[in-house]
Order: sequence, then C-alpha cells, then structure tokens
Amino acid sequence: MTVTEPAAAIAETFDSLNPATGEVVGTHRIFTDAEVNETVQRGRKAAAWWAELGFADRGKILRGWRSALVRRSAELADLMHQENGKPHADAMIEIVLAADHLDWASKHARKVLGRRRVSSGMLMINQTASVEYQPLGVVGVIGPWNYPVFTPAGSIVYALAAGNAVVFKPSEYTPGIGQWLADSFREVAGDLPLFQVITGLGATGNALCRSGVDKLAFTGSAATGKKVMAACAENLTPVVIEAGGKDALLVDEDANLDAAADAAVWGGMSNAGQTCVGVERVYVHERVYDQFLDKVVTLAKDLKAGEGEPIGPITMPSQLKVIRRHIADAIEHGGRAVVGGLDAVGDRYVQPTVLVDVPEESAAVREETFGPTLTIAKVPDMEDALRRANATNYGLGGAVFSRARGLELARRLRSGMTSVNGVITFAGVPSLPFGGIGESGFGRIHGPDGMREFARPKAITQQRFTSPVRTTTFTRRPSDDRQLVRMARLLYGRR
Repeated sequence: MTVTEPAAAIAETFDSLNPATGEVVGTHRIFTDAEVNETVQRGRKAAAWWAELGFADRGKILRGWRSALVRRSAELADLMHQENGKPHADAMIEIVLAADHLDWASKHARKVLGRRRVSSGMLMINQTASVEYQPLGVVGVIGPWNYPVFTPAGSIVYALAAGNAVVFKPSEYTPGIGQWLADSFREVAGDLPLFQVITGLGATGNALCRSGVDKLAFTGSAATGKKVMAACAENLTPVVIEAGGKDALLVDEDANLDAAADAAVWGGMSNAGQTCVGVERVYVHERVYDQFLDKVVTLAKDLKAGEGEPIGPITMPSQLKVIRRHIADAIEHGGRAVVGGLDAVGDRYVQPTVLVDVPEESAAVREETFGPTLTIAKVPDMEDALRRANATNYGLGGAVFSRARGLELARRLRSGMTSVNGVITFAGVPSLPFGGIGESGFGRIHGPDGMREFARPKAITQQRFTSPVRTTTFTRRPSDDRQLVRMARLLYGRR
C-alpha cells in the first residue's frame, strides 16, 4: 500500500515561461497568506539586528553584494533573457545600473539619514535641535516584470541601506530573477532573513499588503496600484506607488534632429517598448517635422524584433491585445502607420510601428501602450506641444530636445522627471529622485528622497540652559507673557 501526502500539505506551484518560446524556465511555490505573514515576522527579528549594525557595516555588506552582482552579471543576464525575454545586452545595462544605485546607496546612507543639527530659532534659543532618520522595520516590495532587476532594486537597495529588512514579491512572470537576487544577497550577508522573496500570483501580493509590513513599495499599473493602496489602507500601511506613464518627447525647431530621432526610436522601442518611462508620444515643431519624421522612419525600418535581434518579445502575452487595439484604433480614426502597423503584431513579437496623424483622443495617445510604438504629431509651436503633452492623467517622465529652451520647457512639462537632449537619463543618476504624479503614482525611489521614503524622521530637542522667559509651565509670570509678546513684535512685527 502506498502512502500519499495529504493534498492540503502539497504546496501549490506555478511556472515561469520563456516569452519567446513558451518553454518552462522554472517552477515556483505559491506562498499562502500564513506563509507570507511568517516571512514578514522572520524579517522583523533580522531587521532589529540590521538596524543596530550601523551605516558603515551595512555599507560594507551592500558593496559586497554590488560586487557579486557585477561578477555574476553574465549568469543573471542569461536568466533575464530566458525569463523576461530581453536581449543580453539590455539585461547587462539593467544590471550595471542596479549596481551603480547599490554603490551610491551604500556610500550615502549616513549622510542622508544620519543625525544632524538644525536651527532651533530665536524663541527656542536655549534648545539644541536635531533630526535623524530611523529604520521603519520591514519593507514590502512588489516588483514588475519589465525591468525585474533595476526597478525593484530602487526600493530594495535603498530600504536595506536605510536599515530595514525587505520582503520582495517579484512578478509572476519573473520570479526566478527575484529569487536569484535574494540568494546572491544571502551569499554575501549570511543566513539572517534580511532580504526574503515570496513567490506567487496576485493573491500573494495582496497578502503582503495585509501582512503588517511597515511600508510597501509597488511598481505596476495604475489599476493594480489602487488595489494595493486599498489593501494597505486596512492597516494604515504607507505606500510608494509607481504606476506607469504615457511619456512625451518634445522636439523644438532648433533641436539636433539626428540626436532627437535616435532618442525617440530608442526611448520608444528599446525593451520592446515595455518601459514605464519610455517614449510613447512625440510632438515636433512644424518647421522640422518632415525632416525629423524621415530620420525616425529610416532608423525604425532597420530595427527588427526577434531572437538575436535588438528587440525582444512581449513578456506579458495579454499586452499583445492592447498593442493591437491601440494601433487599430489609431488607424480607424485617420492615423497612418509609416512604419509597421497591424501586421506588426505577432504571436510573441511586435515589430516597430510609427503612427502619424493620430487624433489626440485616440487610445494610442491617451492610454499606456507598452509596446514598440510611437505616435508622432506636428505642432505649430512648443506651447501647443506642452498643452498636448500635459493633457494626460499620467505624469511620470518625459524628454525635451531644444538648444535654447530645453530647461525652460523641461520645467513646464507635467512630470516627475524630464531629460533635456536625452531620454531616460534621469534613471541612471542615483542621486536623483524617481517617481511621478497623477495616475503615475506618488512617493519616490532613488536618491536622498527615495532613501528617506524607507525611514522615519526622529526629531529631538535638548535644553542647553534655562530660558529667562518661562513659557512651557504653569508657574510662568505676567512678566514672562509680556516679554514673549515684546520678542515676537521685535522679531516679526515690523513691516
């Protein structure tokens, strides 16, 4: 007689698939709600030790992890190619960027978060005042599949540098990459559960939101971001939300057109267009529109999507329907495909597509496409370009090409980040905050702002000497009240 394990004791699993072939890359557990809660509790014990370790020792461990990522980058890039589908070269860029952010966070945590003196003001001159930023405890991170290393690293790395433990739920499309990251960290940091991974589907992410983590950082769609916020609200868990965009590139009449065209094509079609801060809309001054369009068409026609080509597959199969719908809607409403078109959408790959004469109210202009497509529109001036670019519920990134007015136009673009005479360059600067406004979310990762997202400010005052004017006591005298009013008039009452 064969004894079998009870069905309830057998863990449920799911497969991650190669998006280019459909082959199984790996099989992973679906964590139950109870297992998610247990994981978070294990992280709490480790977080206490990690916080006490201090900036210097944490920095050494994080830099050791940075070095391990770089040494083993070929191994990780190969896994990314299998599980996410992106070309090896693109995967390597992502890994190097993550290592750069890891290096910055490990070296700047003390300066950003450490105790510092602040002015106590004239009324409190008898007090010293200081502020420091203390770890939150356990930070939950829900990561995306399109940049499965670089994007979650923007939360994981900065949360660890701030002294927190991390529980990471990678996308169900790239769970193996998430597990690889946690395993590589443990090889450097030891067996303490400082950085743990939970795998599963949407319900697993929901459980993480409700697990009592001290903060949760999410990257994904706006619709899912709202669900994350609702789940986190049950425990008043604060959130950082990065929810995609519909980024615009503005090309002024004095722009370097070769550089602008190259940037538009790369910004819109690299990573198969699956970039939250990628270029999806281009607004070009009418005086240079024809020249610019010719250059874009020349570049885009030479690009190909396929195995061994610069453009990889669409990682999430359901996105193919969205891309096809956007192209069809644009053409039905009078738009023209000068490169690609409906035939460009295959079963796994989408060939580069450039659309012109697309109405502003069409889905291709209003909704996030997340594919290797561009809409290019002619505008009479940059005022009209700004008006159109800003007429969106999103507000993540953007770009401006102009020799004379680049900074001015960039400041007026409604977005959390803007590149001038380049695209997506802000993501590669570790000291800059990364995040959006509106439907693109709120909160920041990267830089000092991003690091402080994963810490709580602690304010401290300490009396240096007894104030001659007594205010915070019931023993104060009428003369104290009169003296306080005289001080206020002297300091602030003059016109």
